[in-house]
Amino acid sequence: MLDKLLSVLSDGAFHSGSELGRELGISRSAVWKHMQRLQELGLEVYSVKGRGYRLPGGLDLIDGERLREQLRLDEQDERLAVVEVAIETESTNSQGTQALQQGIPGGLFVAEYQHAGRGRRGRQWLSPLASSLCFTLAWRFNTGVAALEGLSLAVGLALQQALVELGIDQAGVKWPNDLLVGQAKLAGILIEISGDAAGECQVAIGVGLNVALPERLAEALDQPCVDLRTLGFTGDRTELLGALVLRLVRVLQDFENGGFARLRSAWEAVHVFQGQSVRLTSGAHTFEGVCLGVTDQGGIRLQTDQGTEVFHGGEVSVRAYETA
Repeated sequence: MLDKLLSVLSDGAFHSGSELGRELGISRSAVWKHMQRLQELGLEVYSVKGRGYRLPGGLDLIDGERLREQLRLDEQDERLAVVEVAIETESTNSQGTQALQQGIPGGLFVAEYQHAGRGRRGRQWLSPLASSLCFTLAWRFNTGVAALEGLSLAVGLALQQALVELGIDQAGVKWPNDLLVGQAKLAGILIEISGDAAGECQVAIGVGLNVALPERLAEALDQPCVDLRTLGFTGDRTELLGALVLRLVRVLQDFENGGFARLRSAWEAVHVFQGQSVRLTSGAHTFEGVCLGVTDQGGIRLQTDQGTEVFHGGEVSVRAYETA
């Protein structure tokens, strides 16, 4: 029901309660309840007596059929045969993981709204309906868990390269799994792995990319953020998503063939903290030094007072800082 309602309201025009009731086959009181539901999902709904309801600015919904056509243009293998687009879900990563466990070769899972979207360290990923791209690419690797070191960096590089192809060249990568513009976060990546330590692994590659965040949300977040509209992106979200996924698939294929080592120099070239003084925290420990880049396995290299040190994933964050 929500998908039909959103489709009608997506034009940004006023629609009366009686008109919406006829379109959906429900009563006007039921229409009102659905409007309350849309507000719960983070949408701004205008209601004017005598005119009806509207979504200011309209809504740019993902077109599932057009997305499938765009992905088929590249003649991907069967791991991209499943493409699911939902209005709402608990978590696209959970969807992808469950589908892999049920035996699908791989697939793409997209949601306009996630009730339990997650970032690193269990943080909640906040995004009103249709204001971001929230998707998971479910993928199988036959190389064992150890060979997946550096995967989150490869994914970040793929997203950055796709945005450059679309004319958005301001973003850089932040170790180990974010896209930044300056100090503001544009995208986050959450990778969840299950399977055999030495054999096949099932991987859910989750991505959250800010496209058009409401100002009220940006003000409520605990860190600076930026979206693509602010950066000048004027395309639609379906084409954007298709471009991101096609680039991501190509980078994953490179990663399968040679690991992160073959992508390392390209990643370092767009690393926002390359050559800068940084502070790295891991649990209760803090380290300061100059960022030298990363290793072939994706570990971050710092020049500290103790010499060159390498740090890997886990509870690690990096922040630029000014030396005295």
